[in-house]
Amino acid sequence: MTDTAPYSTALLTDHYELTMLQASLADGTAQRRSVFELFARRLPDGRRYGVVAGVNRLLDALERFRFDEQTIAFLADRGVVDQATRDWLADYRFTGDISGYADGEIFFPGSPVLVVESSFAEAVLLETVFLSILNHDSAVASAASRMTWWAGGRPCIEMGSRRTHEEAAVASALAAYIAGFTATSNLEAARRYGIPSTGTAAHSFTLLHDRERDAFRSQVDALGKGTTLLVDTYDVAEAVRTAIELTGPDLGAVRLDSGDLPSLAGQVRELLDSLGATKTRIIVTSDLDEFQIAALAPAPVDGYGVGTSLVTGSGYPTCGFVYKLVAREDESGALVPVAKKSPDKISIGGRKWALRRRSAAGVAEIELIGVGEQPVDDGDDRVLLKPLVEAGKIIGRTTPAESQAFHQKVRDELPRSASQLSRGEPAIPTEYEGDYDARNPFHPRSHT
Repeated sequence: MTDTAPYSTALLTDHYELTMLQASLADGTAQRRSVFELFARRLPDGRRYGVVAGVNRLLDALERFRFDEQTIAFLADRGVVDQATRDWLADYRFTGDISGYADGEIFFPGSPVLVVESSFAEAVLLETVFLSILNHDSAVASAASRMTWWAGGRPCIEMGSRRTHEEAAVASALAAYIAGFTATSNLEAARRYGIPSTGTAAHSFTLLHDRERDAFRSQVDALGKGTTLLVDTYDVAEAVRTAIELTGPDLGAVRLDSGDLPSLAGQVRELLDSLGATKTRIIVTSDLDEFQIAALAPAPVDGYGVGTSLVTGSGYPTCGFVYKLVAREDESGALVPVAKKSPDKISIGGRKWALRRRSAAGVAEIELIGVGEQPVDDGDDRVLLKPLVEAGKIIGRTTPAESQAFHQKVRDELPRSASQLSRGEPAIPTEYEGDYDARNPFHPRSHT
C-alpha cells in the first residue's frame, strides 16, 4: 500500500525553482530538452557503500505534483512568479522520462541514481522534492543496511519514531524495512506500507504497578506467554526469575534496555537456561548503532531494537545527493553535455548509463558508467538504471517486500570488505566509459 493522500506536493520546493522557470519561459529556453542527474560525489566517511531508498515515495510525490487553485493563489498572493508563469503552472504535468536505481539498490560515488529527461521547465521544478526524499530515505537505509549486515540474521526492529519528525518517522520505518529490518514500532508505517509492527510495554507500565510481578502478570494476561517482558526496571536477575515463575519456560523474550549489554546478555542467558527457559529470547535496545551491534555479535542476543541512530542515518542524516543539469539541447537541436567546474563541486557532463561489473562468481567489481552511450556489458554485468516513468506515466513502482528482497540480493553481490566499519575506500571503484573531459578531476578516466 502507498500513501495516496490527495494533497499537492508542488510547494515542497525552493523559491528559486519557480523564479528560474519564470525567466526561462520569458527567454524561450524553458522548453529545451534537458537531462538532469541525481548523484552523490562521495560517500560519508567510513561508508563503503550506500543504499537507495525513497524511490517509491518519490513516484508518489511526482503523481501529486500539481499546482491546484490553492497553490496558484498562494503564489499570486506572495508575488512569487508572474501571471504568465502561474498560467503555465496551472497546467503542469510531467511528461518526460525518468530512470533510476531501484529501492534497495547499492550506490557508489558518481552513481547516476536518478536520470530525468524532459524539458528544462518540467524537470527543474522537481529538484528539491526529489532530493529531500532520496537524501533522507537513502541515509536511513544506508545506516540500516550496515546494522542488518552485522546483526547476522538476527532480527532488527525499527523504533525511532520519538526521535524524529512524525512524517520522517514513517519514511524511516519504510527505509529501514527495505534495508532488512523486520518490523517497526510505528503504526502509521504499518498502515501505509504494510510493514509488520510490534511492541509490548515500556518502563512506565512496570512503574505504574505496585510490584513488578503485578506488571508482568498483567502483560502476560493481556498478551500471552509469548510476549516480551522488560526486565531492567529494577533488578535484572530478580525480574528474570519473576518472569519465569509466572510463565514457565514458555516466555517469548526478555528485553534489556540498559547496562553493559554484552556482559548482561550472557548473565541473563545463563539464568534463563538454568530456569529451563532455553527457548526464551533476549532482545536488546538502548541507543544501539551498527558499531554496538557488531560488538554484540558474540553475545547470546536474539534481536535488536534500534531508534535514534537509525532515523538520523547513524551520524550522516543526508547522502549528499545533488541534482544537476548534465545535458541540454543547443540551438541546432542536438543534445550537448554541460557540467559544473567549480572546485570541490565538479560534475561530469553527459547523459549516463550504469552497469555493475561482476566477476564470473557474481561478485561486484566495478561501478561502470557510460557517458553519452551505454557501457559495454562483458557478459557478467548487471544493468542498474530501471525505467520509472515513461512519457509521464509511472511504471516503476515496487512493493516494500520486493525492495527488501532485492536489497538482500544486491548486497550479497558485494565483496566482504563492504561490511567493514572502519574508514576506507568504497567497496568497488567507479569507472567511466565514453566521451567526456578526461581533465575533469572528479574521477580519473579509466576507460575510453
